[in-house]
Amino acid sequence: MSPTTSVRHISECFVQPKDAETVPKQPIYLSPWDLAMLSVHYNQKGLLFRKPLTADGEEDSINSLLERLKESLSLALVPFYPLAGRLATLKQENPKCYSVYIDCNNSPGARFIHAAVDLSISDILSPLDVPSVVQSFFDHHKAVNHDGHIAPLLTVQITELLDGIFIGCSINHMLVDGTSHWHFVNTWSKIFKEEGKSVPISRLPIHQRWFPDGYGPILNLPFTHHDQFVTRYEAPPLRERFFHFSSKAIARIKSKANAECNSTNISSLQALLAVIWRCVTRVRRLSYDQQTSCKLAINNRSRLVPPLPAEYFGNYIQAVKGTATAGELLTHNLGWAASLLHRAVVEHDDTAIRRWVHSWVESPSIIQLSQFSIPCDIVVGSSPRFDVYGNEFGMGRAAAVLSGHANKFDGKVILYPGPEGGGSMDLEVCLSPESMVAIQSDKEFMSALTMYDEMPEIKLV
Repeated sequence: MSPTTSVRHISECFVQPKDAETVPKQPIYLSPWDLAMLSVHYNQKGLLFRKPLTADGEEDSINSLLERLKESLSLALVPFYPLAGRLATLKQENPKCYSVYIDCNNSPGARFIHAAVDLSISDILSPLDVPSVVQSFFDHHKAVNHDGHIAPLLTVQITELLDGIFIGCSINHMLVDGTSHWHFVNTWSKIFKEEGKSVPISRLPIHQRWFPDGYGPILNLPFTHHDQFVTRYEAPPLRERFFHFSSKAIARIKSKANAECNSTNISSLQALLAVIWRCVTRVRRLSYDQQTSCKLAINNRSRLVPPLPAEYFGNYIQAVKGTATAGELLTHNLGWAASLLHRAVVEHDDTAIRRWVHSWVESPSIIQLSQFSIPCDIVVGSSPRFDVYGNEFGMGRAAAVLSGHANKFDGKVILYPGPEGGGSMDLEVCLSPESMVAIQSDKEFMSALTMYDEMPEIKLV
């Protein structure tokens, strides 16, 4: 792959919800979890497909595909209409108020980009590291969510490869967490499959935000200008690589972790992340008494009492963490580390959620990416439970799922289901160049990847 190969933008347009005049126009006021995301990056996830062939062997017309994608997107934006809006700021002096909301009335819609690059699927998936050109498969490069005042809240970029199609979605992270992001993509894919027919949507998004009793819908922020809370984080040099863990490997890691802490409660994910936490800590060569944490983004919906439905559209995630010194983490066994993560998850209940939100509304704060870029920690996002590979857009099962530049730093781990399903997982790991070299020689890490399978496997999905 030539280092000078670049993505060419061919065309762009804006897509409005079908029958836009029937879509609700009232402002949508944002929850504490949404507002806290004002200074982080957009959510960038996308799917790489092999370019389909027609019956006579000719490649399908890209123009026909683009028109079908735009038409189905227009239909999907009817129930997901906030994605076609813009952010707006409410300012007033008496009473004093500063807040941000979604304006559903003054926007050209979602952006739709057609791009191309002279690369093949093999050029993207064969290298050990994720090629940097993948960052150009997404719009909103380095944009923070506050930019949604002037930038689209959703951009779909269709990048045509020599033998493939990449569908990249960049969505303002104030509007979606991972659950909501894939809810939208899943719905759009189903509408596309029906080729313009009327599609009853079984899982309609719920746009009514949840607020604690006595608060909302307008939450006042302690600012007078966005310069007081918007920062532009620049990550240090990173290497990004996918590691594949088969269901068989994960089952044995889970069994080992539970046996070591005399439990049956450690989950597959908790056991696997305990391996990653230990191995990354080891290759970083932290001092014995250096504190280290494994932070997990956790879905609050089912933990609130009464629970919120899965269709609640917006951000409803929080970070929980297991913490130890590097010495404790590496002198104790895998089961001990996994039990720290298990305890952090179990203790995040309705009481903990309400405690956090009441604290936030009394003293609002905005998350800064620099808070997470701590070279002693790992931070885990996304979920292997999301329906990633069920989205086909008429091209069959995707060859890979990839992410953009957004929200990455040394120690970031992004979770996906493995393409073969069955409980397998793919982990996109971002580390400093030195740590990435070292982890590929780490005995525990390589054992987790290879010793449990008949066929050793380290691959980029």
